[in-house]
Amino acid sequence: MKFPETRPRRLRMNAVVRGLVQETRLSVEQLIYPLFVCPGEGVKREISSMPGNHQFSIDTLVEEARAVKSLGIPGIILFGIPEKKDDHATSAYEDHGIVQDAVRALKREVKDLLVVTDVCLCGYTSHGHCGVVLNNEIRNDASVDLIAKTALSHVKAGADMVAPSDMMDGRVVAIRQILEKSGHKNTPILSYAVKYASAFYGPFREAAESAPAFGDRRSHQMDPPNAREALKEVELDIEEGADILMVKPAGPYLDIIRMVRDRYPVPVAAYQVSGEYAALVAAARLGWLDLQRTALETLIGIRRAGADIIITYFAKEAAKLLS
Repeated sequence: MKFPETRPRRLRMNAVVRGLVQETRLSVEQLIYPLFVCPGEGVKREISSMPGNHQFSIDTLVEEARAVKSLGIPGIILFGIPEKKDDHATSAYEDHGIVQDAVRALKREVKDLLVVTDVCLCGYTSHGHCGVVLNNEIRNDASVDLIAKTALSHVKAGADMVAPSDMMDGRVVAIRQILEKSGHKNTPILSYAVKYASAFYGPFREAAESAPAFGDRRSHQMDPPNAREALKEVELDIEEGADILMVKPAGPYLDIIRMVRDRYPVPVAAYQVSGEYAALVAAARLGWLDLQRTALETLIGIRRAGADIIITYFAKEAAKLLS
């Protein structure tokens, strides 16, 4: 094929034709919106580093969830900010913890909204780490026991799906086993299978009030230069019973999303994280970018890389644009 017989621009000249030949499609049904729930009543506190996102008390969370559902967004992922913290994250798995009570309210008040809960201990520990710390070491197996216990408490409260984000070894099988034994065999696990120790999480630490008091999370989250290790993590999570695999962050790791998509016949999710969101919003506020166009372009790029599901703080804006 050569010019002039072949002119690729023929299929670009008209918006209708461009739509007909569009290879990658972004739909609101593919989006999940993150929400943060905190103690109190009537609370809607904007997160300074994530403009447009808020910490909600349970009553205002329900109102926000109704608005999310009305836009056609099928689900939310819920992060809790407890009233108290301690070394063993007891608020994470108590029957009437902040997430557990929020889930009950959401399932009662907002029909047909998928409620996914993030399962980790960092927001509930006094030291801000994702597990039990002894002698300055995060102990894997002791942490996994508490993580599984937390997941079960969320499901008992009515969560439709649990999403362990801690990156401890063996936590998926521990959650699967405790759910099976408790009669919750049909609850899906959306595993943060490939979660990198990324610099893009900064604004989230403010949103979830989960910054570590000392050290960092490189002993359990993945090292950014590594790709083959991601496939190993994915294989282990599939073997342990994960139903959906997630890559986090999304934008800097599009190659990892594609590797996972090409190798495994399992639904793939990607999390467009707080730093990705904040960077675009900041640039747009300075007049350097068109926020609507760049937000949609990044989401389409994540879809093109192979993600079936996208968790994004742009979900509401995208839903309005896509409608």
